[in-house]
Amino acid sequence: MWTCTFWSFIFLAPWEVSLNTRAEGITNGTKLQPVYNFGRNFLGLDKCNACIGTSLCKKLFKEEIRFENWLSADLKLPPSHRKTYFANYSVDAETWKAVVISRLQSNYQNELSDRKICLSAAKKIGCSIENVLRATERFQKWLTADRLTAELVQTLPSPLLRCPSQRLLDRIVRRYAEVRDSGSVLMRHFTDRDKLRLLYTLSVNTHPLVLQLFPGIEGWPFVRYFGSCGRLMVTPWTKPIKEFYNASPEDTADVAYQLLQITHLLGNNDLNYFMYYTSVHDNMFGTFEDERLYIIDTSTIGIIDKLEDKEFVHGKNDIFSCLTSDCKTDFASCGNISEALSFTKVCRDLLPHLVVGKFTSSPTVQNQIDRYLGLCGDEMLSTKVVLEAAGSLIELFKSLRSCDPRFEYRYPECKYNKDY
Repeated sequence: MWTCTFWSFIFLAPWEVSLNTRAEGITNGTKLQPVYNFGRNFLGLDKCNACIGTSLCKKLFKEEIRFENWLSADLKLPPSHRKTYFANYSVDAETWKAVVISRLQSNYQNELSDRKICLSAAKKIGCSIENVLRATERFQKWLTADRLTAELVQTLPSPLLRCPSQRLLDRIVRRYAEVRDSGSVLMRHFTDRDKLRLLYTLSVNTHPLVLQLFPGIEGWPFVRYFGSCGRLMVTPWTKPIKEFYNASPEDTADVAYQLLQITHLLGNNDLNYFMYYTSVHDNMFGTFEDERLYIIDTSTIGIIDKLEDKEFVHGKNDIFSCLTSDCKTDFASCGNISEALSFTKVCRDLLPHLVVGKFTSSPTVQNQIDRYLGLCGDEMLSTKVVLEAAGSLIELFKSLRSCDPRFEYRYPECKYNKDY
């Protein structure tokens, strides 16, 4: 049995600890008593507090989160160079849910950004990342700040922070799940460690923060954020949208409809946040077992506050401005982002893989889809034309969906409600 406490585990010297645990072996029904070797560098704990957080470390160490092959006979940790891992999550050690353990950046990208940090302070490679970041001018301002303001996040590369309003920044602080006491817009309950972790996450990839800001249980089309350990975070497993590229017309019509509906919701919601895609890709969307579609990668989503629509003035760059590998700074002006932007990207880069050539049994329908798709995906056309074409596609795909028990998220409602 493992008897160490969580904090004593973290601070065991020097870089690696062994965790003795008991587990049920699958092979021949025999019991195994393996030793799981966690390298702190595998989890990223050796770089904390330049990490995401530690909210799930205890569950991981107690085997309530297991990498996929922990349920097999070999019981080995997966290769550290991978960015995502299939795993299993349990609350009661009996019922398991499929989840994904992922890094905000690949290990290679993490190594590059860590080198940048050391070099920025004229330190040797392998320096104390945390000490360098703590000594920066930006973090010194964070230490004395009671409230997260635009000045503290200016020049950070995330689309989330291109046009930040005070209302959005307050929401980040209030919803931040890696602190013990959340709910206040003031950061007085944040420790120095909490502030560095939040700043690091904002600088590298805001994906886990978007999941915390707009949780699925409140109706947002985002997967759940279970928590993190070091530089690893845990979210539910979903089936990627690319697996529908060769699916039946009924399946693709349903996914296409949901994709457009989600895009509409992001731009038109009760909180008056205009969310838009800066890019879309195959692994950005996925479905649960009930076939409901969710956004599983929010790292390319930007947010403009409709209630506080102000231009964001960029300050000077520092090491936090370029911790990612691309370090893009060619941001569009907040006032020049069109309502049609997200639809254009979806119609041009994703929908063709789903629906082009799928409805040839009905040439009229296929011709309509192709025509509207061409209009919706043309960034040279006016916002009005693109939005009208997207609206026509929504109505068309809605009519092509079948009322089938396979689509559990809307069955049996579709039998009795014409809105489905």
